[in-house]
Amino acid sequence: MYTKKTPVAENYHGKTVIDEYRWLEDIHDQDLQQWIEQQNEKTRRFLDTYPDKLQIRRRLHSLMNYPKKDLPQRAADWYVYQYNDGLQNQPVIVRQKGLAGEPEEVFDPNTADEAGTTAVSHFSLSADGRYMAYSLSAAGSDQQSVRIRDLETKTDFPETLQWCKFTNLAWLGSEGFFYSRFPEPGTVPPEDENNYHKVYFHRLGENQARDELIYEQPQKKELRYSPEVSEDESYVVLHAIHGTGSRTGIYYRAIGSGQPFTHLLDVEEARYEFIGSREDRFFLKTNHEAPKGRVIAIDLQNPQEDYWQDIIPEQEDVLHTVVLAGGRLAAVHMRDAHHVLNMYDLDGSWAREIPLPGLGSVAGLFGRDRHPELLLSFTSFLMPPAQYRWQGDSGDLEMFAEPPVVEDFNPEDYEVSQVFYSSKDGTKIPMFVIHRQGLAHDGSHPALLYGYGGFNISITPFFDPTRILWLEQGGVFAVANLRGGGEYGEAWHQAGMRERKQNVFDDFQCAAQWLVANQFTCPDRLAIEGRSNGGLLTAVCALQRPDLYGAVVCGVPVTDMLRFHKFTVGSYWVPEFGDPDNSADFPALYAYSPLHNSQKAVYPPMLITTGDHDDRVVPAHAYKFAAVMQEKNEGPHPVLLRIDTDAGHGHGKPTSKIIQEHTDVYAFLFRTIGDS
Repeated sequence: MYTKKTPVAENYHGKTVIDEYRWLEDIHDQDLQQWIEQQNEKTRRFLDTYPDKLQIRRRLHSLMNYPKKDLPQRAADWYVYQYNDGLQNQPVIVRQKGLAGEPEEVFDPNTADEAGTTAVSHFSLSADGRYMAYSLSAAGSDQQSVRIRDLETKTDFPETLQWCKFTNLAWLGSEGFFYSRFPEPGTVPPEDENNYHKVYFHRLGENQARDELIYEQPQKKELRYSPEVSEDESYVVLHAIHGTGSRTGIYYRAIGSGQPFTHLLDVEEARYEFIGSREDRFFLKTNHEAPKGRVIAIDLQNPQEDYWQDIIPEQEDVLHTVVLAGGRLAAVHMRDAHHVLNMYDLDGSWAREIPLPGLGSVAGLFGRDRHPELLLSFTSFLMPPAQYRWQGDSGDLEMFAEPPVVEDFNPEDYEVSQVFYSSKDGTKIPMFVIHRQGLAHDGSHPALLYGYGGFNISITPFFDPTRILWLEQGGVFAVANLRGGGEYGEAWHQAGMRERKQNVFDDFQCAAQWLVANQFTCPDRLAIEGRSNGGLLTAVCALQRPDLYGAVVCGVPVTDMLRFHKFTVGSYWVPEFGDPDNSADFPALYAYSPLHNSQKAVYPPMLITTGDHDDRVVPAHAYKFAAVMQEKNEGPHPVLLRIDTDAGHGHGKPTSKIIQEHTDVYAFLFRTIGDS
C-alpha cells in the first residue's frame, strides 16, 4: 500500500536524517483520517476472511467468562476490591464487612458509558473505610479525573479533580488526601504540560481551586512526585522520580508542622521505596550498594548513612516487594523469575517462609502494621489470580474466596517448564515454555514467543485466559526473561538499557533460535509478540533477523527512537533509552531505531497495532513504521496496521475490546503460521 511522502531533513550531530513520513504525526492533517481508513480496510479484508474467526471469538468469549476478583484493600473492618462477574467491560468496586460479610456494590464504572471504555485507574480508602477517592480514565487515556464517594450513601461529593496522571491518593484521616497533578493546559507551553508536577492536599467537599499546594520544585521541572501518609499519620512522604528512571528521592514532612520538606534522600543516588515507619524510624527498600535490593531502617534523628541499619540484607534472590503487616515485614523475593515469600521481624530476624501454591507470582500484597494479617494474590501461567489470607503464625494460607474456574480448561492437561539458554555473549537467560502434556519435539508446532526487556520490569508467571486458546490448538507459548528487566536486579536492568539495548534484541533472537534448535517449532511456524517497549523489541528483531520468524505481532510499539521524547510522556523514557539530542546517546539509538533501519527485504507477515487515544506511546509510532515496512517489504506477506478506536495503550481496555483484539491477533497468527 502506497503512502505519500513529505520528506523532512534534520541534522543530528553532523548526520543528516530524512523522515519521509513526518506528516503521519499530525492528527490535524486532513489526509490522515483517509489514510487510517484505508489501512483498516486493508487489515479487515485480511483478518475477516479467515474462515474460523467466529469460532475463535466464541472460544475467547467463554475463556474470559469467569469471575475475577482483585486483591482487597482493608480499611477498619471493611474489605474493598474490584470484581468482574465474567464479561463485564469493567470491574465494579465491591466492599464487604469482615471475611464473611455479604458483598455490596459501591461503584460501577460500566454505567459511565455504553462502550465500557471508562475505567477505574486507582482507588484509595480513608482509614475508617467511610470514604473512597478514585480516579477514572476514558478511552484508555493516561489522563485521570478524581472523584470522592461516600460509601455509606453511595453518592459522590460534588467536586472533580483534573489534570492528574499516575497519581497516588494518600488519605489523612477522613479530612482529605494528598495527590499530585500536572499544570492546567494553557498555563504552560504545550511541551511542558507533562512537567512541573506538584503535590496538593484536597479537603472533602471543596472545589479543586482551593486545594492547598504542598510541594513543588519548578527548578527541577522533570521530577514527578507520589505522596504517601505513614500509617500512624505522623508524616507525609514523597517519592520523587525523574521520568521512568530507576533512581528516586525520599522527601518527608511531619504532618501539621508547616515546615519545609526534608530531603532525606536525593534522586541522584539510587532507588528508594518507603515501606512504613515506627515513630521516627523509616523502613525503606533500596538498591543502594545492593543491586538485588535490601531493606534498611533510617532514624530521622540520625539520618546519615553511617547510622543506617541493614534489616533485610541483599540476598542471591532479588527483593521484589515488601510490606509491613502485623508488626512484621512480608518480603517477596524473585528467584529465577518466580516468587518466594518470607516474614521477618523488624530487627531483621527471619521468622518463617510462607509456602506459595506453586511456581508463580505474588500479583499483589496488602498489609497494615496494626492488623495481624497479610492479604496476597497469587497466580501462575495455568492458574487465574486467587486471593489468600495469612494471619499471625497460623501456618498455611487460607482462601479469601473460592478460586475461579475457567470453562472447559483443565490445567493438568498442560505443562510449564523453565529453561536456560545462552545469549550471543554467553549470558544465561531464563525462559518459560508452556504447552500440552506429551508434546512431540518434531519441530512442527506453531510457537508464540513473548518478550519485553526494559524499564526494570520483570515478567514473572502470569495468567492470561486468551493464551489458553493457543495452547488448545497445539501451540507452544514461551516467555523469555530478557535483560533490561528486573529479574536479576539492577545490574540485569542496566545490561539492557541505553547503549546496551542491543543485548535485549540478542537475548530474544537467541530464545527463538533455542526453540527451533530444540524442535519445539521451526522458523516458518514461530511468531513473536511484544507490546510497547516489547513492540520495539519485535520491530527491531523482525528487521535484524527476518528469516527467523514466521509472523510478527508488534503491539502499541515505540519505533521512532529519534523523536520519541517529543510526544506526551516520551521524555520520561530518556533515562532508559538515552537522549537522541545528546551526541553521546545518538549513535546507539540510530543504530537500532526501527523507523531508520528498514531495508528492502522479504519480511515475515506483520501485524502492527495501536489505539487512536494512546497518549503514552502515540499512534504516530505505529503509523510511520507501518508506512515504512509496507514500502520496504519485497515479499508476498502482508504488513497490516490495526487501529483501535476509543482505545489507548492498554490500561482499562474493556473486556469486549480485549476479545475483539485477540480474535484479530489469533486470526492473523492462524492464517499465517497455524493449521488453517
